Amino acid sequence: MSKPVWIVDDDQAIRWVLEKALARADVPTRSFSQAADVLDALETETPSALVSDIRMPGGSGLDLLRQIKERHPRLPVIVMTAFADLDSTVSAFQGGAFDYLAKPFDVNEAVALIERAVLESAPEEKTVVGEGADPLQNNERWMMTQSASSAMQEVFRAIGRLSQSKVTVLITGESGTGKELVARALHGHGARAGGPFVALNAAAIPRDLLEAELFGHERGAFTGANTLRRGRFEEANGGTLFLDEIGDMPIELQTRLLRVLAEGSFYRVGGAQPVRVDVRIVAATHQPLEQRVEQGQFREDLFHRLNVIRLRLPPLRERVEDIPALANHFLAASARSLGVPVKRLTPDAIAVLTRFDFPGNVRQLENFCHWLTVMAPGQIIERADLPPEIRAIELEQQAPHHGGTAAPTVINGGAAAPMVAGRGGFPTAAPAPAYAASAPVTPAAASGVPDWQGALLRETQQRLERGEPAVMATLTRQFERILLQTALDASRGRRVEAASRLGIGRNTITRKLRELGIED
Repeated sequence: MSKPVWIVDDDQAIRWVLEKALARADVPTRSFSQAADVLDALETETPSALVSDIRMPGGSGLDLLRQIKERHPRLPVIVMTAFADLDSTVSAFQGGAFDYLAKPFDVNEAVALIERAVLESAPEEKTVVGEGADPLQNNERWMMTQSASSAMQEVFRAIGRLSQSKVTVLITGESGTGKELVARALHGHGARAGGPFVALNAAAIPRDLLEAELFGHERGAFTGANTLRRGRFEEANGGTLFLDEIGDMPIELQTRLLRVLAEGSFYRVGGAQPVRVDVRIVAATHQPLEQRVEQGQFREDLFHRLNVIRLRLPPLRERVEDIPALANHFLAASARSLGVPVKRLTPDAIAVLTRFDFPGNVRQLENFCHWLTVMAPGQIIERADLPPEIRAIELEQQAPHHGGTAAPTVINGGAAAPMVAGRGGFPTAAPAPAYAASAPVTPAAASGVPDWQGALLRETQQRLERGEPAVMATLTRQFERILLQTALDASRGRRVEAASRLGIGRNTITRKLRELGIED
């Protein structure tokens, strides 16, 4: 390689780590501490690729990216930052970044990404969307720009990649995970941001009115239709139509929707002339559409028409690292709306919150924070001040079953708990209570079924009974999290040893740790 890779970061430690890692890969480097020096150097030479921090004194990495793309549009630029938020991610991709690297990063993955940037041609320049009205305001905007979860970072990354596309997007996830916020972000950061964003919940409108809501009606089309009315498709012309809970749409309307998506035109109810619109469709559902297709409740051809790009929003129990920041934000927002001082959670109270399963996801956490703002007796929220639902679950987890057997500690969606600091600060399961050793034999043990499988059986039954979607995917993710956390603790944080003891490859454990948001 004749040209070096340039590293731009005001943090000397980051520069040193990347220099050493790339040197081991026989990749020459040149380092800079500020953007101005890079621009001066570009007057006489160019690198094979450039890796730049976003937040630096004397000029941001995004400004540097813009100026580089003006001079050298095909130079691959990787941006990195410890403040991984949606705006930065979208701005980076819109500015033509090759990829986005969130700190802290895996060094081996960073090297692989840099080598790929050098080998592959840089993407074409993208037009940066002009400033306009941002549909995400206050509370909603904060929730969609702040996350420490690797799963949400993937969502942010996808929004950045999709921002300039008109492709149809299907958002899946449990109720309360923020599907409409993602839809608004796709619209607000895209080329249609200046157009309307129109939302319709298919489950909230009676089926006999849903057709008129979608397509409008002509005057005299039915009793009570005294004037012409434009439907949601016409209202969204030039913008985005968000179809929430698409899985609940009646089968006969699915046929009409499919035709609109295929032809771009429709007839109002009672109308004889076709109406043509230019609308981007973003759909969302908490239901497993594949199962509804198999059951004949959802058209397969419509499913494939909607399922062009799928974004899965993780439930809150899969992004527990976000709970403290979200809780503090909701407490502050609630205090502002009520005109009272902001209340604070103790570390003990936060620890209890992070172990709660949150079946209602982010919406339930927000409601809890409203409750605490009103009901907690003091400014400091202790463990005992938490809502009854949380305290009841905690007591149930701590109390023995009838017969003296220790209750299964399935908390935070299945992660063994409570979690305490292990060797090197890595979380590990707390020791079993003393009474467990002398507990009588459980029915599961008596029948030859290990206790953990019995607990898994009960947990699966409970989730199925309350109609939770994607049970297998959720429990599999939690099972893998427990295995990886325990193996890393037993290996004192050494990934290669942990992978060997689990019987998986090094690349596999690195990928799994990133997917699950586990930092060793």
